[in-house]
Amino acid sequence: MANTKSAIKAARKSLRNASRNQAVKTRLKSLAKAVAAGAKANDAEKSRAAAIAFSSALDKAVKSHVIHRNSASNHKAQVAQYIFPAKK
Repeated sequence: MANTKSAIKAARKSLRNASRNQAVKTRLKSLAKAVAAGAKANDAEKSRAAAIAFSSALDKAVKSHVIHRNSASNHKAQVAQYIFPAKK
């Protein structure tokens, strides 16, 4: 247990931030599943809209330091492969 006043406050703050971060991460996972479901169903409009929402949510998560910017970049590149398959 924390001994000083500042440590007690930091512990409270840590719990608050952890729950907030968990909510953001859960939303990201749900949006990623929506993108995958749209791509699997070959529904271009649905998957494109889900990809845009996912990309926006990733950017917001990076801005609030929930995930690392390189991780978000990797996720966005992966989604781009779903939405814009390579032409051969």
